[in-house]
Amino acid sequence: MKTVKEISRLTGVSVRTLHYYDEIDLLKPTQITDAGYRLYDDTALERLHSILLFRELQFPLKEIKAILDSPDFDTKTALNEQIELLELQKKRLDKIISSAREILNKGVNNMSFSSFDKTELEEYCTEAKEKWGHTDAYKEYEQKHSDSADKTDEFMQIFAEIGKVKHLSPDCEEAQRLIKKLQNFITENYYTCTDEILKGLGEMYVSDERFKNNIDKAGGIGTAEFTAKAINCIK
Repeated sequence: MKTVKEISRLTGVSVRTLHYYDEIDLLKPTQITDAGYRLYDDTALERLHSILLFRELQFPLKEIKAILDSPDFDTKTALNEQIELLELQKKRLDKIISSAREILNKGVNNMSFSSFDKTELEEYCTEAKEKWGHTDAYKEYEQKHSDSADKTDEFMQIFAEIGKVKHLSPDCEEAQRLIKKLQNFITENYYTCTDEILKGLGEMYVSDERFKNNIDKAGGIGTAEFTAKAINCIK
């Protein structure tokens, strides 16, 4: 059995992220001691490995949970599919690197955009999802996903909530709670939003006029700037 800190050191996944996976029932600890420490066994580690592979392939957390929770989920079959997808991803990246080197050596006159074509990868990914999609859990995910495909309104509502506390200190408990809510929303619906990525987004919220105007429209003038300051206060 390993503690949450040991799992974090072993995998590179932050303690904060592991706690969040526990909160959303994506990765529950095998045992919680009387002192409140989370402990994970080899089965939990195997599930975490699957989660990380799916995240590497840009699967949303809700989709990963639906797949892994299905009684029909087979680790070996999924691993073979994941390997194939990762190999296709590597092949595509190798082409992009070669294209970049060719431009560096020969100039833009030889520039080709064919390396950016994601058709093959997307087609295979769709086929893999269809195989996993025969499960009831995945179908339930798809239904929920189609019912709420556009998350923009929900996303902007978080900025509206942040706007209501912009008169407070950006490092106050309420502001930091909303920043964590923002980060978790991005992770759950779009991509893994690490602290580093979140800080980059914070800078963009004030430097990009389009983002700044939309955020300020949701939460009032000054919301984008306050959000950026609050993000810089995360620990």
